[in-house]
Amino acid sequence: MRELVIVSGKGGTGKTSLTAAFASLAKNSVLCDADVDAADLHLLMAPQVVQRADFMGGSKALINPDLCTGCGTCRTLCRFDAISERFAVDPIRCEGCGVCVDFCPAAAIDFPVQRCGEWFVSATRFGPMVHARLGIAEENSGKLVSLVRRQARQLAEEQGYDILITDGPPGIGCPVIAAIGGATALAVVVEPTVSGRHDLERVLDLAAHFRVPAMVCVNKYDLNLDMTEAIEAMATRRNAALLGRVPFDPVFTRAMVAGTTLFEFGETTPAHRCVRDIWDTLAASPAMNALGIVDLKAVPHLNKA
Repeated sequence: MRELVIVSGKGGTGKTSLTAAFASLAKNSVLCDADVDAADLHLLMAPQVVQRADFMGGSKALINPDLCTGCGTCRTLCRFDAISERFAVDPIRCEGCGVCVDFCPAAAIDFPVQRCGEWFVSATRFGPMVHARLGIAEENSGKLVSLVRRQARQLAEEQGYDILITDGPPGIGCPVIAAIGGATALAVVVEPTVSGRHDLERVLDLAAHFRVPAMVCVNKYDLNLDMTEAIEAMATRRNAALLGRVPFDPVFTRAMVAGTTLFEFGETTPAHRCVRDIWDTLAASPAMNALGIVDLKAVPHLNKA
């Protein structure tokens, strides 16, 4: 079982649209939405939930009034002003650092684990999907990313799926680190801008650190051809394979508004051929070990293009 993670240096580069398009081209695959802070793959996949579970993340302080002596140690030590004069903890202000718990002389403060969200196993028209919903303003998204990836891998291995396609989070922070560790390969989506090139360098640094092969796709390449060429040259210098280019095309937005993938949407444009070629390149790449995960004949609507 191989895992392809689609990532980017920033949000809004087209990761989810490409992930959904890849899902429609793949066969025998499991989908995973690891962008738990702003999950949106479900908007295109229309998943039917078959399993639901709570995600228990960080802890919050809770003062037991029967044991509290009112000494004020907790209020003095709290750097987030989360404890009132009446020795009640504001759960919004509390950062869960645990200092008050460790230093309370009366041992009057509990530290229960909180429910921070929930995760799901669902059925979609392209196969199983594991995804999650992180609570508003909740933390521990990296832990939730690790959880959904672990569940998706377990499902793929137990049921004999060949490939796991993961819609990863943007950037290079904790959720991204949790999303790429142990992956077979990364498909990095970048836009042809100065900030896009800078963000790509950071993602490639992260991929190199974790020794995960990275491949680069330039989305909306025709908006700035000079920058596209500069990005591709930099990627080549960094030993990142070039997957191809996708032109700017409003069909992506129209398909998204319709709640469908690019290849399910009624229009046929040059973007279809570009995305299909990118998937073929991915399937034949050394990193993915030529799994033969593209079967165009098995997807009737693709043969119209």
